[in-house]
Amino acid sequence: SEHDYEESSISEIAVRAGVVEGTIYKFFAGKRDLLHKVIDDWYEGMLADYQARLAGIEGTRSRLRFVIWSHLKSIEQHPGLCRLVFNEVRGHEDYFTSSVHDHHRRYTHFALDVLRDGIAAGEVRPDISITLVRDMIYGAVEHISLAYICGQGSLDAEAAADQLSDVVLAGVLVSEAETSDQRLDRIEAKLDRALEAAR
Repeated sequence: SEHDYEESSISEIAVRAGVVEGTIYKFFAGKRDLLHKVIDDWYEGMLADYQARLAGIEGTRSRLRFVIWSHLKSIEQHPGLCRLVFNEVRGHEDYFTSSVHDHHRRYTHFALDVLRDGIAAGEVRPDISITLVRDMIYGAVEHISLAYICGQGSLDAEAAADQLSDVVLAGVLVSEAETSDQRLDRIEAKLDRALEAAR
């Protein structure tokens, strides 16, 4: 986080950890292996906290806002680790086979779960692509926070979460003015499309 990946040496890491350099190689194949372990541990902590806190929140509006706010807050609190993930992990050739990728999938899956639950509860339009909404959320958060992660600006997680939530929810929530007949028509149309695609 302090020196970025390329400028950090195993010898300096060993000194900071209070061990000899050989001890690090006893447990890690090299610096990239150590980097993945650091990111894995960070994700594990976030995932456990995320799941526990989300379980206590009701309603699609509040739950989706929490998902967006949590991601922004983690970036606001840990810009150095986020920079490492963006610059050194995601762009590397081993990313898609790494444990970090697995953690990232679990992390973004919360948004999908909230949207699925919202559809089941009749709060979210059943005709939307929940994977597209997920990608819109995380893509927007990355764009909003990029300058901050690079040390070039500030990030107000609360304000950004409110604004992004309002935009996303306006597009995904079932309109309160929608009649039950209109809702049934939309569901029927979606079922027809699904049946047509299955043929």
